[in-house]
Amino acid sequence: MKIIMDDKKFMREMNNVVEYAIGFLDGTAQGKTNLLNNLGQELSTIIGEYIDSSARVNPQELQHVYEWYQNGSSNARLFDIDYVVRGGGLSMNSTFRQSVSIRDGSNVPFYNKAKIMEAGSPVTISPKKSAVLAFDDDGKTVFTKKPVTVRSPGGTGASGGFEETFKEFFMSYLSQSLLSISGLDHNLRNPTDFKQNLNAGKAGGRSVGFRVGYNWISRKAL
Repeated sequence: MKIIMDDKKFMREMNNVVEYAIGFLDGTAQGKTNLLNNLGQELSTIIGEYIDSSARVNPQELQHVYEWYQNGSSNARLFDIDYVVRGGGLSMNSTFRQSVSIRDGSNVPFYNKAKIMEAGSPVTISPKKSAVLAFDDDGKTVFTKKPVTVRSPGGTGASGGFEETFKEFFMSYLSQSLLSISGLDHNLRNPTDFKQNLNAGKAGGRSVGFRVGYNWISRKAL
């Protein structure tokens, strides 16, 4: 039996496979920004929903980041979740909104409600339109001409509650549940597109690898 091997064709294909692999890596690096933007958009939505759900379970810790009497409602949030893609990395950020609702017994919104209660900052209340300040204390109506300082306006559970929930999402829910359930971690560890397009890579080399790698990583999201 005589076997004839086309050495030139073999070497050309092998060189193209190497170039295909290099192109794939270049493509994934180029498409990383798209991946991070997609991931940032979806995480912003998921984090908001996670906080809403947590607020309904633990209202004493999170009701201060919603409008009065609308705890856990996505339409009443006093926070925004945003992201920044910079230097090849993704940063998730949160900011507080101003409250526009009015609590029973008051006639103006609580300025910086979420920010003050999250920080646990004391608030001093003074009478403005009248000489006497009236408020409820354990079911009793109290009248006073002196300013009143509320040490924990959101309650002791509110201080740091939003920050703790935000950290909990990334430290526990995201790493232990969401990534594995969504399949994102598996997909990133197992780039099947590389294998499926290997024959095309033998012919097309680096340009094919770049396209496959770019498209593969760009479309990966939760």
